[in-house]
Amino acid sequence: MDTISWEDFTKVDMRVGTIIAVDDFPEARNPSYKLRIDFGDLGEKKSSAQITSLYSKEDLLGRQIIAVVNFPKKQIGPFMSECLVLGIYGEGNDVILLQPSGSVQNGWKVG
Repeated sequence: MDTISWEDFTKVDMRVGTIIAVDDFPEARNPSYKLRIDFGDLGEKKSSAQITSLYSKEDLLGRQIIAVVNFPKKQIGPFMSECLVLGIYGEGNDVILLQPSGSVQNGWKVG
């Protein structure tokens, strides 16, 4: 495992956001959803997430998640992803979303 400096870590901007829209993403190479996430004062950002095996669209709507918001935008097929939703790889590489243990304000920073 590579180590990083404290300065490297402080460059990663992780924030809490609420999923406000979930759409199928049939053009994706692997089964995915297109998410729109409200980050409070930072505004809304879009992300593609390969989380269809554990989450339905209804499960995701209104759920708070944690995402990295300062990566450069990434083109994924016809979709432009603006943040990276964080999760844990479980059995079979299913992604379990990281989320706060209680409701917090959208845009709050993880540190």
